[in-house]
Amino acid sequence: MTYYYKLGRIPHKRHTQFRQADGSLYREELISTRGFSGVQSLLYHLHPPTQLDKLLLDSVLEIPYEEPGALHPRHLRAATVATGGDAIAARVPLAANDNVCISVARPTELMSYWYRFAHGDEVIFIHEGSGVLESQFGILRYRPGDYLVIPTGVLWRILPDEGSQQRMLVIEANGHVEPPARYLNRYGQFLEHSPYCERDIRPPEELIAHDEEGEFEIRVKARDRITRYFYRYHPLDVVGWDGHLWPYAFNIEDFEPITGRVHQPPTVHQTFEGPGFVVCSFVPRLFDYHPLAIPAPYNHSNVDSDEVLYYVEGNFMSRKGIERASITIHPGGIPHGPHPGTYEGSIGKERTDELAVMIDTFRPLKLTQYAAALEDKDYPYSWRGQ
Repeated sequence: MTYYYKLGRIPHKRHTQFRQADGSLYREELISTRGFSGVQSLLYHLHPPTQLDKLLLDSVLEIPYEEPGALHPRHLRAATVATGGDAIAARVPLAANDNVCISVARPTELMSYWYRFAHGDEVIFIHEGSGVLESQFGILRYRPGDYLVIPTGVLWRILPDEGSQQRMLVIEANGHVEPPARYLNRYGQFLEHSPYCERDIRPPEELIAHDEEGEFEIRVKARDRITRYFYRYHPLDVVGWDGHLWPYAFNIEDFEPITGRVHQPPTVHQTFEGPGFVVCSFVPRLFDYHPLAIPAPYNHSNVDSDEVLYYVEGNFMSRKGIERASITIHPGGIPHGPHPGTYEGSIGKERTDELAVMIDTFRPLKLTQYAAALEDKDYPYSWRGQ
């Protein structure tokens, strides 16, 4: 859910004549969710966005899952994932279910085409790097710590800055990603107690209408395949748009932590919710201030969810042997908690500078063969003692 925004030139009334300098009509396009009852935006094109010249099946996609084995906690050393390719080709899927697919990527190339995921929204967390997210809604610059939230229906490509090393965590949702409902009033405005608000959400900054003729490629991921579509006119020919649906950036450093006298549950860190999962942000914060407080998290059995934690920066006081860009996965069905010595060792500490992204899924995740190749095999036994 984003606020109303407009960029460029639009007519006074919807669905009315809006003419170009030569007298021809601008071509109106509605992008909407949940049929016509969700959020939506109206875009005005120089050329019809439907003029297809050629289409090709690029590839059929099949995630290579590992053979199921004994249920156990996992530690993936994802920092070692190879670099190469553009922001789509570089993706390495690590875990997925019917609701969500979680990947990492370290792209080194510009995207020469535009891309759309047809089944839901995407969240790309920028761990390292800077550049531009380019879409028909305009130019949006990104930097480390940004969540890029891209609604389904949006054509986009990522253009990294020259010489900028890129590292990304990618969340593909089979549905829509929104702020938690408890942060919003009935009018859709962020409430006073929410840990972020409209001022923290960055919309596209500049709209450039391209009026170019040639061969322009759009790749669409839908129904477990990627199809390549070729158009005669540049797809980013929008002269203006308005509405509530648009890609945006939200930086993790703008998330204001909620603290208390005693240790707060992970729900206070929630940032987004999607179909069958939530995304949480762990940020630098003061620890609990009860005189007998224990800052480290207590042991818990997440019986209804699998917990995925992506470690961004800092030293996690409850974990040992974790690296920058490590991923831990604690499946529902077995308890997990702080490593030996960290529970007692947290007493008296006043603050933490840790930074991490957590994804809790409410259906079991299946891990891929790529994930298995990154696994720290000793991790399940790391609670045995000092």
